[in-house]
This record gives sequence, structure tokens and C-alpha cells, in this order.
Amino acid sequence: MKVSTKWLNDYVKVDDLAVEELAEKIERTAVEVDETYRLEEGLKKIVVGKTLEVVKHPDSDHLNICQVDVGEDEPIQIICGAPNIAANQKVIVALSGARIAGNVKIKRGKMRGQVSNGMICALQEIGFSESVVPKEYADGIYVLPESAVPGEPVYNYLGMDEDIIDVDVTPNRGDMLSMRGVARDVAAVYGRELTLPMGTVNEDDGLHIKDYLSVKADKELAPAYKLRVIDNVTVKPSPMWLQKRLWNAGVRPINNVVDVTNYILMDYGQPLHSFDYNKINSKELVVRLAEQGEKITTLDDQERELQSGDIVITNGKDPIALAGVMGGANTEVDDNTTTVVLESAMFDSSSIRKTSRRENLHSEASMRFERGINRGTIEEALDYAANLIAELGDGKVATGIAQEQDIDVQDTTVEISLEKINNVLGTDLSVADVTDIFERLGFKVEENAGEFVVNVPPFRWDISIPADLIEEVARIYGYDNIPATLPVGPTTPGHYTYEQQVIRNTRAILEASGLTQAISYGLTTKVKAERFAFEPAMKSTELDFPMSSDHTTVRMNLISGLLDDVSYNKARKVENVAFYEQGRVFFRDEDSERPREVEHVAAAMTGLIEDATWHDKKRPVDFYVIKGIVQNLLDKVGVGSRVIYTATAEHEEMHPGRTANIYIDGEFIGFVGEVHPTLAKEYNLDRVYVFELDLQKVMELSKDPEVYEPVSKFPAIKRDIALLVAEDIQNSDIIKTIKENGGANLASVNIFDVYAGEKIDLGFKSLAYTLTFENKERTLTDDEVNKAFDKVVNKLQENYKAVIR
Repeated sequence: MKVSTKWLNDYVKVDDLAVEELAEKIERTAVEVDETYRLEEGLKKIVVGKTLEVVKHPDSDHLNICQVDVGEDEPIQIICGAPNIAANQKVIVALSGARIAGNVKIKRGKMRGQVSNGMICALQEIGFSESVVPKEYADGIYVLPESAVPGEPVYNYLGMDEDIIDVDVTPNRGDMLSMRGVARDVAAVYGRELTLPMGTVNEDDGLHIKDYLSVKADKELAPAYKLRVIDNVTVKPSPMWLQKRLWNAGVRPINNVVDVTNYILMDYGQPLHSFDYNKINSKELVVRLAEQGEKITTLDDQERELQSGDIVITNGKDPIALAGVMGGANTEVDDNTTTVVLESAMFDSSSIRKTSRRENLHSEASMRFERGINRGTIEEALDYAANLIAELGDGKVATGIAQEQDIDVQDTTVEISLEKINNVLGTDLSVADVTDIFERLGFKVEENAGEFVVNVPPFRWDISIPADLIEEVARIYGYDNIPATLPVGPTTPGHYTYEQQVIRNTRAILEASGLTQAISYGLTTKVKAERFAFEPAMKSTELDFPMSSDHTTVRMNLISGLLDDVSYNKARKVENVAFYEQGRVFFRDEDSERPREVEHVAAAMTGLIEDATWHDKKRPVDFYVIKGIVQNLLDKVGVGSRVIYTATAEHEEMHPGRTANIYIDGEFIGFVGEVHPTLAKEYNLDRVYVFELDLQKVMELSKDPEVYEPVSKFPAIKRDIALLVAEDIQNSDIIKTIKENGGANLASVNIFDVYAGEKIDLGFKSLAYTLTFENKERTLTDDEVNKAFDKVVNKLQENYKAVIR
């Protein structure tokens, strides 16, 4: 919302305040201020000129030689290439030595042999935004009104000498999306008199609204819907005072009818819309919900397919406007319009918000309907606008307002005590102090023994509970005047919960393993959300109003997001990627509306784990690298000794021969392996290895006790064994058998060789293990170790038909 201090001064005296001071006060008491500026700042020697003679340049097909009166003794010659330049125009002239927008200096020079002593300017060239330049001047110079005096600075004629405060209005302060709302707040903050002229209308007794049209509106969709008719209107450019107010508010002037609706929008915060009566082709306007698939072409020339939740204005049959968002092109006011139908309404804010989001139509009107409007001035704004259109367009306002029902506007009553206000703010305000603040805000207040009954007018629809009144007292009294005190009470040392500590430790362990943390969106597509399923029976949770087609469903796994991240890096020539993510996934049971939030951790790796050096070969990521990272993580969090990895082909997104499920105490906690080549190709990736663990289950498992064991004083004895076994026999089964039969002195078992090739029969493999025996109380004898070793060998031969090599 761009606030002109000159316009603001019409309602509350601010011309004695520095703009920086005023902006700082607004920011400290109400809403943020993005910037303050004055369009004339940095410009110089830009004056009004009058073109006395315009002739074609002899050596150019588009340039003109202009003789221009700039208030000096003799006209000056300027070369101009604007297509709309003509004689006897009042124009903007940058003299030789002038500074225009962008700190560009204008110098005297020659253009194809002809002297040019300055520049005839377009509005854009002196600092105006393209979005506010009237369309008829968008590609040429701007023509000033005939009253402009040659030689005088142009700044006053164009409103460039006005200070502008650009305020960033928060959703709770929709009342400040209007000049009157800002004026009320400034008057309250400074304790100054507020003067708001009432909108009135002069009706023509010879014309009556009932002869033109009637209204039918559903009260749920449009609690208030009012129409006026202005006949015999001449559509033409707006006067200069109106154009200045609009472009200083960031709005492009169009014509006197549309400009008045935008002017009232900025002044009252009340959206209005104008229809060409002769294009409606009906004597009844009907406000209803759109039919599914119904279409309308809006003022931006876009054909839109409507949904059943959209509110539309119709002529009884066809939509002519998307209510509260944008009008229809089929009833647009143009130069041939003679009868204007003016609409002022209040629509269901929820429907307006949904429609504007879905259609990506965030207009000034929809923003105000979404945040709320002043119910008390719906009709006043309509009257003011109708009267102004009639005045500027030489028209007549028909007697009466077309409406089906009217809205009951009542003050909001809120009760609060002085004691409560002082207790919350830590102040010692008196009854008189608080009463004065409420009255400055325009509230009606009654007080009895420190108890206030406050009647809040409809222009502050954001106030409804005692806490709102306390906030108003605080900001008007001044946050900087509230005493600062340190909190008193016992201090409690902060610490992490067990779950928080495990999560932090998990991140630290994975980062120590060489992985980098990635943070992905919690929303994805339905297809990606349902991949890598932990709980296949779970239902996905989809958003009713997603922000895009790629963010429609809450995630049920972390791997999909990591694959997106890996693919993004691979597309930018980052070949070696190792990411992890710790976060929540969302599972929804069949009979539940809301999903469960479950802590997970996952990783994705591709490329090399180690680059080649002068003494080491490069080492690509493989199954055992990522499995080792998983095992290290589980060891560090205290459950690694009970982990079992089981080969599986049940995950359709994973490689059927390089994937393992992970179990602890018989409970499934995750999986690790290679992504299926087909899916990897979808992401334009080569081999990618991933794991995902249910961290919630890991945290709930009992942890292995940490017991200190001193280094043994007695030597250990090692025995190696090489076995020839069938290919389908798993290493984990063999290690389990060795441990079960190795006796009490078997300390550890480690595999150190795996071989399958030319010297091994087809269908067999060779596995070699080191068995370490140790007793912490005494030295073991060879006979004890040999006896235990022989038992292991016999059991391996018996269980697996192993051949000892």
C-alpha cells in the first residue's frame, strides 16, 4: 500500500512531520514500512515545454525536429523520435545538463546533423514505473494538461513532489489497506484531529434504478450486494488530480469510470466494479456459485474454466464477472459506454481466497476481500463513487440502490479491566490514560470502577477479544514507553530430550561418515510419496489446495526427495554425491483423517567414495560401503550387535539382487541397497545406493549395555579356516554357527576372503575366516583351542556340507 503524505494530509495533518519520522512511527506502532521515496529526488532541470513546430528530420524516417518553448526568451530545438509528438503539445522537457531517471545526464548534441538542446521525455524516463503509465502514452511521450506553464518544473504537475510511504500491511491489519484506515491510525498515534469527508450522492429524480435492473444474491455468498446506475456518461481520461493520486498509489489510470473505482478502492478499501449496462443484456444480476466447467473470459483476456466453489456475477444466465477477483471482458467499460452499473459488495472471504489462489489472480480487490472490509462503508463508498463518476463523466445517478438484502452493521463490544491491562503490560496507566487511547482510536468507551466496556466500530473488524484491546493500548501508548523488567523466577537448565539427543547424534555420525545433510520438501507428488514404502497398507495424504502439481502429497519416505537432490547435482556435473536426510514422514491409517508423523533417516550415494591418488585406486560406492555406514550408525546408537540383514526382492523400487531388509530383535526397521536401474534411469542417474531407517523404532529399542573391559593380560590364539560351500549359503548363517559352537573362549569371528571363479566348481564359493580365542583369566592351551576349533569344523561340515580347503 503506497501512501501519499499529500493525500493523507487531507484527512489528518502530517505536513509538519518529516516523512522519515512519520514512517518510523507507523512502523513502530502499526505495520512495517518497506521504503519512503519522492519521485523528484535525484532529478533536475526537468520543465514544462510547449511544442511550437514539429517537422520531419530530413535524414531520418522516424525523427522529428521540434521547436520548443521552455519559458526562455527563444525556443530551443530538440530532436524527438516519439510516435505521438505533435505541435501545440505541453510536454516534459529535460534541458541540457538535466538529470533524468537512473542518474542519466542530458547533454547538448547532434542527431544526424541536427542540434538537439535537450530531450522530450516519456514518464518512464523520469522515474515512473511502466505499470502506472497510461496505455495511450506507454510507447511515447506524455502530454501534460493545457494549463501547464512552459518553463515551470514538471514535478508538481505530475505529483512527483509528494512523499510516498510504502507500507507492508500484515493480514491482521486489513483496515490499513486504505487511505482512511492509515489516516485513522496516524491520527490516533499522534493524537490529532481526523477529518473524513462523507460520501454523498446527488440522484436524478427522472431516473430510477428499478427501470434498469434488479438483484438476486445468496446471503451466504454475498452478505451485502448493492448496485447503482449512472446514465448518460461520457467515458474519457480522468482529470490530472485523479491520475496523480492513482499512479502515486501504484495504479495505472485508464478512464474516468475505472479510475474512480480504483480511487475509492484506495481511499475506502472498498472494492468496486463497473459494468457496461448495455452489454449485460439483462435487467437482473444474479450472484451464485459457478457450475462445474462453466467458462468466463476475464479482463486480462484469459479464458478461465470455473469450479463449483467459485462465486460469479451473472446476467441470469451467463457469468459476467468472477466475484471479488476480476470482471468479465464481455461487460467491460470502454469508450462507447454510456450507462454504467456500479457494484459495491461484500463476498465470502474463504471462497474469494480459494478462487484467487487457484486462478493465480491476486488482484487489489481480492486481497481486500480476503483480509476483510469495513462493513459500515459499503454503501457510502458506492454513493461517493457514483457521484464522482457522474461528475467526471457528465452523467446522472439513477435514484435508489438495487439490493436483495442489507447487512446489519453493529459495533463489537469488548469488556476489559484496567487491572488486566496494567498486569499484562507491566504499566501503571490510569483510567484517564486508557480512556484517552480508546477515544483516539475512535472507540466508544464506558468505564465504571476500572471496568471498561468498549464498543469497537466496524472499521476495526480485527478487534474482538480483550487481548486485542491490550495490544491497541500498548502500541498507542508506545512500546518504547513500556518498562523493561527481567523475568523473576527459578531457572531451569535446558537439556535435550532422549529423542532429540538421538537425532542430533544420528546427524553427527552420518556427517562423520562423509555424508552431507540435505533438506527436501515435505510435499511431493503422489507417485513419489508412495515409493519405497515401509508400510504398504498406508494411505497417502493429499492437499486440497496444493501450491503446485509437484507438491500435492505429504511424503511417506525420504529417499524420493534425496533422489531429486542427487539428480539436481548430477545435472550440474557433480558426479560424486553423498547425502543424508533426517526428518519426518507421514503415514495415514485407513480409518484416520490425519497422518501419523514418524522420524526417519535416509541416505543416497552415487559416484566415488574415494578419488584415485598416486598411491590408491579410486573406490566407487557399492552395496558394502553404504551397508557399512548403516552398521556404523546402528553400532553408535547402541543396537548394532543385534542387527540382521536379509536379502530381499520385495521392494519394487530397489535392485532385486542388491537389497537387504534390516531387522533388530525380529522387527523390521528399514532397508539398504541399490536403486532399481529403471528408476535410476528416470532420474538420469547411474548406480545409486540408498538406505532408509525408521529412527522412531530405533529410539524405542533397548540399547546394548556399554561395559568396560580391560585389555587382557593373556595372549590370544587365532585359527584360520577356509570353506568351500554352495553359493546360496549366507555368511551370516556361517558366522552364527561358528559362534554357537566355538565355546566360551571364542572372542571374535571375521571373514577375510571371498572367492568364486575358475578354480572353484560352478555353484560354489570359497569363504575364509579368522577365529580369535581368548581367556581373560588365564593362558589358553593349544588342546583347548584345537578342541573348540574341531567342533566348529565338524558342525560346518554337518550343516552346510562344507569342504575344508
